[in-house]
Amino acid sequence: QVQLGESGGGLVQPGGSRRLSCAASGSIFSTNVMGWYRQAPGKQRELVATVTGDRPANYADSVKGRFTISRDNAKNTVYLQMSSLKPEDTAVYYCYFRRITDTLNYWGQGTQVTVSS
Repeated sequence: QVQLGESGGGLVQPGGSRRLSCAASGSIFSTNVMGWYRQAPGKQRELVATVTGDRPANYADSVKGRFTISRDNAKNTVYLQMSSLKPEDTAVYYCYFRRITDTLNYWGQGTQVTVSS
């Protein structure tokens, strides 16, 4: 089992920045994928960014150049630095984890990010 603890959501003005954090704990003993998905009201959950081990990160086109994902392997923590935020970035952001050796996905409880003036 893997547990994911998220933090950093909140209200931010358009053009502002916010950093999300997600710490993984539990049975973490292999190279894994960590990242972020988001779900806006009435929409499907979508990829924001993921990173696997030390490989280059993968980003949704809508956030490229504005969001940066990073990870601290020693702390089993992944971060999402969000800049130049837009109202359309408003969503519940979910932390994601999967070991590359299996197909089981783990999700955090979600953290709300609201971009509004």
